[in-house]
Amino acid sequence: MFFLQSDLRSAIQIAATFCYLNPSRYESPFPRPVSVRTPPRLRPLHAAAVERISHKPPICTADELHYVSIHNSDWRLALWRYKPPPKAPSRNHPLLLLSGVGTNAIGYDLAPGSSFARHMSSQGYDTWILEFRGAGLSSEVASKEVKQPISLPSERMESTPKTQENGVVSVSSQNQPNPNSDSSVEKKEMAESDDQSQLLMTFTETFKRFSERLSTLIKEGSPEALQNSTLATQIRDLSQRLGDIIEEGQRSVSPPFTDLLDRFSSTIENLQTQIDILGKYNWDFDHYLEEDVPAAMEYIRRQCNPKDDKLLAIGHSMGGILLYAMLSRNVHEGKDSKLAAIVTLGASLDYTTSNSSLKLLTPLADPAQVLNVRAVPLGALLAAAYPLASRPPYVMSWLSRLISAQDMMHPDLMEKFVMNNFCTVPAKLLLQLTTAFQEGGLRDRSGTFFYKDHLNKIDVPVLAIAGDLDVICPPEAVHETIKLVPKHLATYKVFGEPDGPHYAHYDIVGGRLAPQQLFPSIIEFLADHDSI
Repeated sequence: MFFLQSDLRSAIQIAATFCYLNPSRYESPFPRPVSVRTPPRLRPLHAAAVERISHKPPICTADELHYVSIHNSDWRLALWRYKPPPKAPSRNHPLLLLSGVGTNAIGYDLAPGSSFARHMSSQGYDTWILEFRGAGLSSEVASKEVKQPISLPSERMESTPKTQENGVVSVSSQNQPNPNSDSSVEKKEMAESDDQSQLLMTFTETFKRFSERLSTLIKEGSPEALQNSTLATQIRDLSQRLGDIIEEGQRSVSPPFTDLLDRFSSTIENLQTQIDILGKYNWDFDHYLEEDVPAAMEYIRRQCNPKDDKLLAIGHSMGGILLYAMLSRNVHEGKDSKLAAIVTLGASLDYTTSNSSLKLLTPLADPAQVLNVRAVPLGALLAAAYPLASRPPYVMSWLSRLISAQDMMHPDLMEKFVMNNFCTVPAKLLLQLTTAFQEGGLRDRSGTFFYKDHLNKIDVPVLAIAGDLDVICPPEAVHETIKLVPKHLATYKVFGEPDGPHYAHYDIVGGRLAPQQLFPSIIEFLADHDSI
């Protein structure tokens, strides 16, 4: 911690020195490029802003990509939309798909012939996949400020003065130096001097903003956690690099500004990436429950306008846990869940009676351990481990078994799933999910509300599906929760045969035989509860 504080003091001292040497250079005489700002925020209940993207990124294979911002938050949630084909059956309710912990929308739309979302839309359901904050295309943070990127001195020196009138930028014909004039060399030297001074001022401003940001982060965080964490070590190292760059600029009378600026920008980017991870990945399960899902549901209802103002919903793994928790919380508070029916795939609120492999998460229940790891880069870890699971000598073959049973996924699709579907997971989220392995099952962040305690009072039909070889959420765990739902509303099915085929955790969503063997049960259940 001492070294990090020393770096900050040095940073502020250097910034103050530059300000003192260049007091008149804070206002740049050159126009600065401005990044595109997010649309003005509306404030309809949970959602702070809504937006449909006309040009989707290549990774998004949906028909449409929508964004909804969370009220009083910088996060913008991505919603992938799959519209029913013209000849599909007419349905009364849109369908919301929720995915598992640390996963994005790709799991529901892995390939044209292996797409849960496409299959549901082909059956007439206006289908939407929610990517939770920090996952997939929701990982971008909407800026609260208009950012002003640095323009290279070479770009400014080559450009001509411009004037702006009525929002249109034009080149000014006045005051342009004559290259044949006796004073042109002198003016060029003055311009270069101004550029150097301006660059120093840019260094100062950016460095000062960074120092203030890091100081605030340290004050708000736990000193012990920052001192012991790997991220803190990375920040200290990167901060030292930045100090070296500034010192180089001080020593050199005429430094190679362009190269220096590139190095400076790269260092700042690395620093800010680490800080964003440290400061932004700071949410838990209840944030999804209270903010992300309600914002998405409200937006979908406004887009689709169902007559009874309700949705159908399917949740895989943590997505199913969220649906159970929402029903429980709403019935306890006397609120309408706005759900016509739900389907849970490999999900439970209580894993205590099962031998789930997720018990590997329980060591995180020690708060001291959790404080040392703010976020777990699940995607990067799985991508690094997958070659050891898919190639001889298969030293991590158990990883594949966690996802899919033998012969249920084509190797190319398995590789795409592992390499593209997983994201970084906050430790707070994992910590709260570990309560599902403790007596009483999953509870809220206060530890006083047990979600399964109120399932016996819900009034929403539930179909709970389990895979016979699901070692993440075994059939006994699925049954432990569905048995609490009123009998006339509960349906429980286990897929897989003694002699095969078998269904592991992901197979119930994207297994090779799921469209023929499993999906019809889901479609029949949804159709039975789609009436108004």
